[in-house]
Amino acid sequence: MDSPTLSRNQRTTKTTIIQLDYNTNSQYQKLRQLLTTYYYSSVEVSVSVSVAVAVHPSVLIIQRIIFLLLLIEGLKMQKVNGFSSNGHSNEHGNRTLLNSVHYPVPIYLKKPINVPEKLLMGPGPSNVSPRVLEATGLPVIGHMHKEFFQILDEIKSGLQYVFQTQNPWTLCISGPGHLGMEAVLVNLLEPGEKLLVGVHGLWGFRAGDTASRLGIQVHQLNKPLGESFNNAEIAEALERIRPKVLFLVHSESSTGVMQNLEGIGELCQTWNCLLVVDAVASLGGVPFYMDKLKVDAMYTGSQKVIGAPPGLAPVSFGPRAVEAIKSRKTPVQSFLLDMNLLGNYWDCIGDGKPRGYHHTPPVNLLYGLREALAQMTNEKLENIWTRHQEATARLYAGLEALGLDYFVENPDDRLPTVTTIKIPRGIPDWKIVTNFAMDR
Repeated sequence: MDSPTLSRNQRTTKTTIIQLDYNTNSQYQKLRQLLTTYYYSSVEVSVSVSVAVAVHPSVLIIQRIIFLLLLIEGLKMQKVNGFSSNGHSNEHGNRTLLNSVHYPVPIYLKKPINVPEKLLMGPGPSNVSPRVLEATGLPVIGHMHKEFFQILDEIKSGLQYVFQTQNPWTLCISGPGHLGMEAVLVNLLEPGEKLLVGVHGLWGFRAGDTASRLGIQVHQLNKPLGESFNNAEIAEALERIRPKVLFLVHSESSTGVMQNLEGIGELCQTWNCLLVVDAVASLGGVPFYMDKLKVDAMYTGSQKVIGAPPGLAPVSFGPRAVEAIKSRKTPVQSFLLDMNLLGNYWDCIGDGKPRGYHHTPPVNLLYGLREALAQMTNEKLENIWTRHQEATARLYAGLEALGLDYFVENPDDRLPTVTTIKIPRGIPDWKIVTNFAMDR
């Protein structure tokens, strides 16, 4: 009769995992003998029992009951023999085997979290409404439950409204706006293909950096900080470089510039180029019409005008972008961001196949996004745009009354959702201003 084997794994969480493999049905005495040689001091014990022979279900239940009784007996023996709960020696000089840690418990985690309320006035994240905040505390359900699929469908409809598009491939990336940027680039471009990126601030530079890491040929169209590109400059670069994708930042939050997109979609179609737009800091706060502007792919962030917590990146791919994804010669270089897989999970592809598991998304963040989109649809985009215009006008009037100068000199280039000013003379270090604001 073979003896049972016992394997153990100690975790820093004081959880002992015991794996028993039965090779026969009757090993009560040997199991008892084996267990009583171990002294378990774990707070939690996870038990996994596997039976390698065919037995009657009632026998299996009895075996499990016996095992649990023996485990309890071992715990009692530990107490009787004087083993401490922290892994120290008892009076006989023996030591516990499964309950030693290398580092102490962090003292800060002994207290509840303390988060102050602040009025967020930066480019993001924004304060969220009580309705959105309450939604993030709703019960967690599985990401493959039909009720959650219904929530995803509602989010998709809300995003199509905010993007002003009918694109079926409209969904949400689990991650920040940066991941939305990477998602459009890694899906639309293959190694060696050309990307033309407009750089007039941080985010254009980041797009080029991200693309270069993917093996893409990056060509920059540069403009001084605080200025936008005109259509003639873009047309000349498209004709000269012939890129597969043109990447433009609609809302360059690092400088406060809003790029005019009128007519650029037509230019891209003329030169057989896809137009990709970063609208992280603008979508919802200014008029934007994805289909009308002939934007092929775009993304935004959940934490800006939409008013949801950070951690989600809504994206949308138009028909030309979808065709580019389907006609790739090489697989998408990122499994996590592969729109062929994500599109199936979000039910975007329309091929009749059931939704398949891809990854576990942040369920409760998506609750919050759903409610934020519901608030936007209730208020309606036209009213939201007007509200932002009025708030911007009041801010401009106050800044001018203080004698402050705008960083973006051309009023037509100013981004209404993010206002930038020049640091006044006499302030030796601009960080003094930001530190003062952050402490309030």
